Amino acid sequence: MSRAAVPSPPTPAPASTPASTPASTPTSASTPTERATPTERAVVGVHATARIRAARAGGTTVVPVLSGDGPFDLRRGRAHGDQARVCVLGTMTAPLGGDRLHIEATADHAAHLRITTAAATIALRGPTTAHATYDVHLRVAEHASLHWLPQPLISAARSNLRQSCTIDLAPTARLLLREEIVLGRSGEPPGRLSTRLSVRRDGRPVLEQQTGYGPGAPGWDGPAVLAGHRAVGQILIVDPALDRHPPRARLFGDNPATGQAVLTPLAGPALLITALAPDTMRLRRLLDAAHPIP
Repeated sequence: MSRAAVPSPPTPAPASTPASTPASTPTSASTPTERATPTERAVVGVHATARIRAARAGGTTVVPVLSGDGPFDLRRGRAHGDQARVCVLGTMTAPLGGDRLHIEATADHAAHLRITTAAATIALRGPTTAHATYDVHLRVAEHASLHWLPQPLISAARSNLRQSCTIDLAPTARLLLREEIVLGRSGEPPGRLSTRLSVRRDGRPVLEQQTGYGPGAPGWDGPAVLAGHRAVGQILIVDPALDRHPPRARLFGDNPATGQAVLTPLAGPALLITALAPDTMRLRRLLDAAHPIP
């Protein structure tokens, strides 16, 4: 479905109902030289939520809750052993400026869930300079596991996206997360991109990470951050088994110009693999070399 199929925003209400006027809608935190025009402020972005819940039933995992709207079309995949699989399909161009997108996924006690996306997510400017948000909240209960394996996020020129991923794990839960970001399409600079990853295990922080890329983010393209590369990715693993077999720090890739990855043990028990590369193909090769994911 194209975005043109989304209903047009209603005509603003009279001044007697200020709660529904465009002036009450938050606008972008743009710089003084990039203020939204009245026409842009009147544009209403897509607000959509997808909900997924996996539960244990009869020795396998079922998905009793699978609902999505807006750009989210959720499809059950063929189960792999006792692991349920869900794929998120995009039915319209998103996220654009002003969009508010949210995914909630829960793996109940002893359930095993894998979530993927069918294609890359492309952040675009859209008809307004207001930022878009894409928030993911994952919850994993005791003796459950969740694999979050989306396709890459592409930050297109002049886009403005704030992305967050919040994860709450029980003490015996297991997590496998892979994230890949491409800064700009071929031959273009990236847009503004802010990402935040917050992981808690038994209520205690495992990882708190926030990064910014593109215009307005200081030093993002310098030698201490991306060093001129345009693809960045990471794999996070949280698994109680790492207490018994803790990993050692390792470096993957001999040539910094073609990309490198590093494996870093974390308290948790957890490990983090971070990779930089000139493009998404080399980035995936580095991540697969550090930890192949079938």
